[in-house]
Amino acid sequence: MKYLFIILSMVFWGSVSAQDTTISKTDLIGAAKLFDLQFTYKEIDTLYSDVIDNIANYKAMHQLSLPNSVPLSTWQIAVPQNKNKKAGVVNFPLTKVELPTHKEDLAFYSISELAYLIKNKKITSLALTKFYIDRIKKFGDTLECVISLTEDIAYAQAKKADEEIAQGKYRGLLHGIPYGLKDLFAVKGTKTTWGAAPYKNQTINEDAFVYTQLKNAGAVLVAKFTLGALAMGDYWYGGRTRNPWNLKYGSSGSSAGSTAATVAGLVPFAIGTETYGSIVSPSTQCGATGLRPTFGSISRSGAMALSYSLDKVGPICRSANDAAIVFNYIHGTDGKDLSANNAPFDYTPIKDVKKLRIAYAKNYFDKIKDTNRSEWKVLATYKKLGVKLIPVDFPDSGVYNFNIMDVVIGVECAAQFDEMTRLNIDDELTRQTKYDWPNQFRTARFVPAVEYINAQRHRTLLMQKVNEVISKYDVIICPSRGVEGNQAAITNLTGHPVVCLPTGFDSKYNLPTGISFVGNLYDEGTILNIAKLYQDNTNWNKKHPTLFN
Repeated sequence: MKYLFIILSMVFWGSVSAQDTTISKTDLIGAAKLFDLQFTYKEIDTLYSDVIDNIANYKAMHQLSLPNSVPLSTWQIAVPQNKNKKAGVVNFPLTKVELPTHKEDLAFYSISELAYLIKNKKITSLALTKFYIDRIKKFGDTLECVISLTEDIAYAQAKKADEEIAQGKYRGLLHGIPYGLKDLFAVKGTKTTWGAAPYKNQTINEDAFVYTQLKNAGAVLVAKFTLGALAMGDYWYGGRTRNPWNLKYGSSGSSAGSTAATVAGLVPFAIGTETYGSIVSPSTQCGATGLRPTFGSISRSGAMALSYSLDKVGPICRSANDAAIVFNYIHGTDGKDLSANNAPFDYTPIKDVKKLRIAYAKNYFDKIKDTNRSEWKVLATYKKLGVKLIPVDFPDSGVYNFNIMDVVIGVECAAQFDEMTRLNIDDELTRQTKYDWPNQFRTARFVPAVEYINAQRHRTLLMQKVNEVISKYDVIICPSRGVEGNQAAITNLTGHPVVCLPTGFDSKYNLPTGISFVGNLYDEGTILNIAKLYQDNTNWNKKHPTLFN
């Protein structure tokens, strides 16, 4: 138990000068009592600076006028949706290919290539499944990317796929294709650990929507992969998930295992989630192609809830075309997630690149002084293809005037894990630094309800203002990291889709570099096609880490 006594030495606690703030650590003790909480000396000491930072953020918010008519944004995208939009023809042709001479090359075949082999009975799903399970057994511990190997489920599903295909009952491109899930999706008969020590033996008697969709498509679940504890970073209760290109580095997260395993060829694709960077960040760090779809485009039922107004589900693959194939099967809703819908998916191939309205975030690119950086080379590739690039200032300064994300994500995540803080279960989490969930959950207890609600109302205005800009283009190209400004926070708050993909390697660490394509709401098809155009004319997504060849 944690016991915190009000009678404390002022010498120990002290207070910062009036020049900085009048709030002392002793004040936080009294405030915590109002919320029926008890924090230790060390916990108060750790969260103190975060509370002070929050106060500065509230003051920035208070400088902004908020009309009485502005509503609260929580589960919805606060811009009009095109209810009349119809889906185009989604046609995914198989890619004719033969089995490789070097068997291990099969690990990096695309989904359409593997589908051709299976449909044409050049390999069985059972054999392909065993091939990938053997790779997981060989390399999974090296990458620290596997929580559960689902062999029994996999072999049963593969056997069923082979029987159906033999009978002429082919379900489509994912029929018989192995894959993995981030271990925050519930699957009956498996552990669902959320990557966190307090839940490492947890089982949930439910099948997540995304698992059900893939099962109906005939896909084969071979593993449940690691995530940073409670979907933060790449540290989980069993270690740290490694970057396939350099094992000295982490994979980033929180979709850590799903990304590392896909890039290393342990599965053709995997499913991740994003609340604030958890698909884009590891995909960029490891060199995967990740799709963070529009908020609400895929039901989250059966998935661990971290932040109801921010959580999204998406595929992590090795190409934009593969991501489109997977998204085609998993988008939609079962009615259990009230934020989700059945928006149409249009993946019509590009016929005339000159008609594309491709913009790039000039205000972000101008910060990249080295024109030899891969971000600039991406623009050069499109110019060579005849695309007229449109410079635009990504809506940032003057739109994102205070840190809305910190207020929203902090409070919502802390609310989801209220009992973890209140019952001191947070002590069981492996990571206990200032930047990890235990301290973040405690800090969030000091955010006033009024500030949270008004931050959500400002978010409504942000959604509307940002959509006004993005809706003028087919895509806005943005750097994925380093100089991206507030793009990641803004687009996660507004719900706009992003696809990120590899563009080369940095000269310092020889780790992958990447780029992000921001699209219009429920228009994943366009940005995936534009990303595919880049990958059809480069080979970065076809590079594989040599350790796993």
